[in-house]
Amino acid sequence: MMVPEAWELEHGLSAELHDFLEYHSLIMEPWDGPAAMIATDGHELVALLDRNGLRPGRYQVTSDGLLVIASETGVLEFAPEQVVRRGRLQPGRMLSVNLSTGTIREDDEVKRELAEAEPWGEWLSQGLIRLADVPEREHLVHPPTSIARRQRTFGYTEEELRLLLTPMARDGAEPLAAMGTDTPIAVLSDRPRTLFDYFVQQFAQVTNPPLDALREELVTSLATSMGPVPNLLAQGPEHARQVILDFPVIDNDDLARIQHFGEDPAQERTVTIRGLYPVDYHAKGLGDRLDAMCLEASAAIEAGAEFLIISDRDSDKDLAPVPSLLAVSAVHHHLIRQGARMRVALIAEAGDVREVHHVAALIGFGAAAVNPYLAMGERGGPCSLG
Repeated sequence: MMVPEAWELEHGLSAELHDFLEYHSLIMEPWDGPAAMIATDGHELVALLDRNGLRPGRYQVTSDGLLVIASETGVLEFAPEQVVRRGRLQPGRMLSVNLSTGTIREDDEVKRELAEAEPWGEWLSQGLIRLADVPEREHLVHPPTSIARRQRTFGYTEEELRLLLTPMARDGAEPLAAMGTDTPIAVLSDRPRTLFDYFVQQFAQVTNPPLDALREELVTSLATSMGPVPNLLAQGPEHARQVILDFPVIDNDDLARIQHFGEDPAQERTVTIRGLYPVDYHAKGLGDRLDAMCLEASAAIEAGAEFLIISDRDSDKDLAPVPSLLAVSAVHHHLIRQGARMRVALIAEAGDVREVHHVAALIGFGAAAVNPYLAMGERGGPCSLG
């Protein structure tokens, strides 16, 4: 473990501040802006910019004790001799004003106080689990001969295998294509479409390209955390009981690690809910199974589960898979209505996922991680033709 002085020398911030920032990154997602925020509790006022600094924030302090913060200077006119100080907020930095004494504090002083307020590092070391450090666990591997059958079950097309999955398997990168789509929207199509297709942006709706986590690694990361999220307005070691993922897409080995969390056999930290319904009952069977999945999720939470895996594995001629987006979103919104959503993390074990858009849609509708087991193949790499 790096000593505090060495950490500060290498990273430009103290180990205490690093722990403070890492702790809060587990319970609050970073905001990209552009935004400037001003907040007060009645005793102290703070002004800060988003971490990219995309919204300007300039301030002036006058000799009679007036502080003016706005997007531009000149919002209020002052004689030059009245202005004792002027400046601008820096990206990700703040300015604090004590409303009783009029004292202005800079970013470093405020964050130093926050970093020393609680034993953030101790809480992290006690509760944080990095999935990559968890020992591998045994899991079933389905025979390759079943891949073609399961691809037909989930509606894989020859075009998807040839133009999408094969390049990913060969090059380790997503094939380049235009953002958005100009094909007819799914609701107007007379051909079977996946549920994901109903949430695709049309070409004219796409404007700016997305942030690239590799080219913009200073302000962007694909690493994420998952686990129960306690009250955001409280602070304590329980907030640090999180699992860190380097990437929200996980393979079968990672999923097996999650399935075996916990050493107490009396409490299952991870519960798998099967998203399969009887084909013969058609739409009613699908609806009944969704209702049952929601009840199973509530029961698992009451029994102490912290991770719910929504799985469509093991379908056959009698049991059809529930579309993963429908299954995850149904459980997600049910738990919101029950007031229990923040007590668990949802993981999708989905055979119908084979595009980046599919992963994004699942995350947008509540999944913390996605295991596209069929697209990746049983041994971790994307399956392809042959």
